[in-house]
Amino acid sequence: MSTTATRDLFGGAITATLPAELVDASDLRQVPDTQEVFLYPDSDISIIFEILQCVDATEAVDIAKLHFGSIAHDNDAVEQTVIEVSKLTGEGSGNRTPLPVVLRGTQLVRKFNHADPDELRVLLAVYRLQEQNVDLVLSMNVPMKTSDGANIAEGDFITARETFSTAVESLRIVDYDLFV
Repeated sequence: MSTTATRDLFGGAITATLPAELVDASDLRQVPDTQEVFLYPDSDISIIFEILQCVDATEAVDIAKLHFGSIAHDNDAVEQTVIEVSKLTGEGSGNRTPLPVVLRGTQLVRKFNHADPDELRVLLAVYRLQEQNVDLVLSMNVPMKTSDGANIAEGDFITARETFSTAVESLRIVDYDLFV
């Protein structure tokens, strides 16, 4: 079991609990100011926090599906499947962080001109900030089977999904001035 730590995102304006061993991608390459990207040191799993303009949808399910479709487009996916969409419910944390809509899906993505596509599981959470016209999107990409032979076991996916759930439930917007 890995240890977790609360990470400051976007200069501390947002916080979330993540495994301590994750690598901040900005230490390795340039990352847009609207993103925070974390990589697992021993696999191709990534976690991305992204500040985006609200998509043109009002229903939670449609909002999540539009963002999932956008990720599929960016990945040049040859196939995409939404498995499940749900709206988190509960009391919240006592601050103004909205409850997200969560989506689980798969994408088939051809990488590096390989004939066989990689099977990518995508976990997605969207926090709609209506007043700021912002969708805060948290996504986790888990390449289950790749054309270069790298495979992630189902048990490792379950662990990744637990990590995603912890990040989703712990995410807190500390400073709304980030969105001004």
